[in-house]
Amino acid sequence: MSARPRVVALLVAVATFTAVLLPTASAHPTPRVPKTTVLDGVRLQQTKLRLDRGDHRLRRTLQQLTTRADTWLGKGPWTVVDKPRPAPSGDVHDYLSQAPYWWPSQPGTTDNPWGCPYVQRDGERNPEVDTGTDRQDVEKVFDSTYDLSLAWYYTGERKYAEKAASVLRTWFLDPATRMNPHLNHAQFIPCKYDGRAIGIIDFSQSFTSVLDAIAILNTGAPGWTREDRSAMHAWNVDFRDWLAYSAFGKEEGAAKNNHGTFYDMQLAALAHATGDNALTRRIVLDARAKRIDAQIAADGSQPQELTRTRSWHYSTFALVAYVRLAAVGRHVGVDLWSYEGPDGQSLFKAVDYLLPAASAAAPWPHPDLEFRRYAATDVVHAAADAGDPEARAVVARLEPPPGGDLWALRPAAEQLDSIAG
Repeated sequence: MSARPRVVALLVAVATFTAVLLPTASAHPTPRVPKTTVLDGVRLQQTKLRLDRGDHRLRRTLQQLTTRADTWLGKGPWTVVDKPRPAPSGDVHDYLSQAPYWWPSQPGTTDNPWGCPYVQRDGERNPEVDTGTDRQDVEKVFDSTYDLSLAWYYTGERKYAEKAASVLRTWFLDPATRMNPHLNHAQFIPCKYDGRAIGIIDFSQSFTSVLDAIAILNTGAPGWTREDRSAMHAWNVDFRDWLAYSAFGKEEGAAKNNHGTFYDMQLAALAHATGDNALTRRIVLDARAKRIDAQIAADGSQPQELTRTRSWHYSTFALVAYVRLAAVGRHVGVDLWSYEGPDGQSLFKAVDYLLPAASAAAPWPHPDLEFRRYAATDVVHAAADAGDPEARAVVARLEPPPGGDLWALRPAAEQLDSIAG
């Protein structure tokens, strides 16, 4: 054999040997782990890898997620300055919402256009709250950025990231359209209050979705710049400080029902997202005695929520705050799921109290104006993931919410029924 063929043969042998020892490069690079606050970033990465490897069950769930995300592509962006009248401050950049369960007691007249005085009708939503204020638009901001950012992370399609970036930039950052970082005029009551501390729940029930969306986009999403990341961080710091130190913030934090729990969850999440882990840890630790001991009974019921005309809604709704707070707690070394109060109160017991109705094994034994079984689906998933055998046993019997059960792709509890307040 001549020298040239021997050299060629040697090169082929080396290449073959190298190919055996070294794996070929993957068509899908390893995704970055988002530094999420409620969602588990490592779990998102693992789910993304399973999708890339062709997990058929996850692919079906992804189709449900992208269907939701696709509906947002032709909508928005929304802005706080578009409402027909400004907040009582006169500043169009101030967020404005109206108390949902307060109704006019008189017909509107020229001298009394609002029909004042307003009276409360618990659980009955006044349709006025969906016109002339920012409430519906901000909910679209929360929902769209969450769906779009997750769709981008799992598919890599830039259209989702660019739309999410546009929505966030318009609502929070652009000088002409941005929202001021406070809720001084949330859930106002005409002729009565220009704003109320209770209105903080407009944000606390869903704003953590924005925090997680930002963390996902921060992994390198197209259309989301370094300047955007810096400006959004600054907005969140200002909003965190308003929640922590304003009179409304302190009043909402003192609430002894779902409002107080949601406040704690939102402030802990904001503290974590902005780097104040000491505050995060303090809030989660304090929630053991302040919330679980005080608000959950020995049998797992939530007495304050059972007094409501929508007792099922509020029992599941309050647990959304608890299980999100538990998710935030894992970042600072606090396991809220394992805590038991002096009478045996725990998050596991609170979820287990819902299981007969959630699984359709028995009717809900308390009044509710419009029972929706799927409202409990996410909190049962959360308890099952945290190790509750009773919850695990009924997961297969849960009712999927409208649009499908997305827990496998976004394992963080959401408020699944539409009533707000």
